[in-house]
Amino acid sequence: MIAPQNDEETPLLQRPEQPTAKTPLPWDQFWILLLLEMPDFLSSRTLIPFIPQLIRDIGVTHGDESQVGHYAGILQSSYYAAHTLTIFHWSQLSDHIGRKPVILTALLAIVISMLSFGLSKSFFGLVVSRIVCGAFDPSDSMVKSMLMDITDATNMPKAYSYIPVSLMIGNTIGPLIGGSLSRPADRFPNIFGRSELLKTYPYLLPCSISAFFISIIWFVTYICLKESVSITGKTPLWELIKKGFFRQSYSKPRQLSSNVIVDPGEGSPGKVQPKPLPLRALLTSKVLSVTASYTTMALFQTGFNSVLPVFYATPIELGGLSLDPPRIGTLLAASGVIHGIFQLLFYARLHDHFGARAIYIAGVSSGIPIVVLFPVTNALARAYGISMAVWLCVAIQLTLKTSLIMCFPCMALFIRAAAPNRASLGATNGIVMVAAAVGRIIGPASAASVFSYSLQEGHDAWSIYYFFIAVAFLAVGTALWLPRDPSVWEDSQ
Repeated sequence: MIAPQNDEETPLLQRPEQPTAKTPLPWDQFWILLLLEMPDFLSSRTLIPFIPQLIRDIGVTHGDESQVGHYAGILQSSYYAAHTLTIFHWSQLSDHIGRKPVILTALLAIVISMLSFGLSKSFFGLVVSRIVCGAFDPSDSMVKSMLMDITDATNMPKAYSYIPVSLMIGNTIGPLIGGSLSRPADRFPNIFGRSELLKTYPYLLPCSISAFFISIIWFVTYICLKESVSITGKTPLWELIKKGFFRQSYSKPRQLSSNVIVDPGEGSPGKVQPKPLPLRALLTSKVLSVTASYTTMALFQTGFNSVLPVFYATPIELGGLSLDPPRIGTLLAASGVIHGIFQLLFYARLHDHFGARAIYIAGVSSGIPIVVLFPVTNALARAYGISMAVWLCVAIQLTLKTSLIMCFPCMALFIRAAAPNRASLGATNGIVMVAAAVGRIIGPASAASVFSYSLQEGHDAWSIYYFFIAVAFLAVGTALWLPRDPSVWEDSQ
């Protein structure tokens, strides 16, 4: 009998025919996961429109406009620094105690952090609030792990076509809240002019409204969300901490809960269920390839996201567009709507036609024209002011960002395929998220610092664009390590 080939590069046409029937989505739980995709984006996008003005208000730059981007980058990177140190532990912990308690902890951390941010009057206080949020917020990783738990290879692309609905809501409402309700006593004196609280803390109102929405999601999750993994004979939490995750795998059998959708044959009677693996066993070539691709993509994406509002807010003569927070919030909200609608309508179809790797490479490659539009837009603004040509360039840049956003569902498919077994999905996702968080630390801090450096007199104004172009090419290079389709990896296991 000839042994089946496991070569990752074996042509797909030589593989056994894959089943064409697609598993229906488990909507009784899937709608809650869609809801849980919102808090992370809602909270962060609420802050983005007013962070440049907030940094000016607290006086940390001492009036030096070129330093605003530098401190904005530090503020954003502080979240990811704390996130990097804890995300793997939260992800691996969820493989043992379940996803739900970790998600509830994350939502509570976001609420506390948002209120703390709105009450902060110093740059140190702002950084501490973001660190607290980053250390206790593995919600995005947990939702992705839970989505992998309740879907299979046939319906996961369809599931990810709905994710933009949540992201669109978070990316739209967040900037509108932050841009419209910051400094309410100044902007709406007839309504909030008598509030000493809002005069003292001019950014508390948008942070409080965002925290209120996330609190509602916490209660819905607590009441309605079912656990997607369970352990027979659970190891006590203290024992997990005392023994450490890195030094052993746990021998107690793992059992899937009733709402989990599994691949054919998985969970069959008499079949031994897989166990969560230790860290060393998870560091396979597949996992490392996905990690490298995700990290470089996250490096570019977060760097771009941190520079974009600063670019909008920077005076035209220094290289920006001189836009105020309400306009910045409106632009970011509009782009969120565009990205969400496009991915909802077209991602699943594009995936079925072109495959995950082609979409991913096209997405990271779009970073190059996105970067080129920065100096073009500023040059037009210098020559003609904020004219129709400037708005056209802004619209093209934000539209191109759509292809970059579609890289994320592609990466989720590769992460699921790279996991050594289904019991280690959380830990595998955690490894990738740790590396991506490192990229998200380096991205905002380095991009914002290079942007500030390029604005200073006597320095090369194109430094920031050279930086982004180099990162974009690096992301394209690591994408070439991925297989043509995630099923290539799954079939070889």
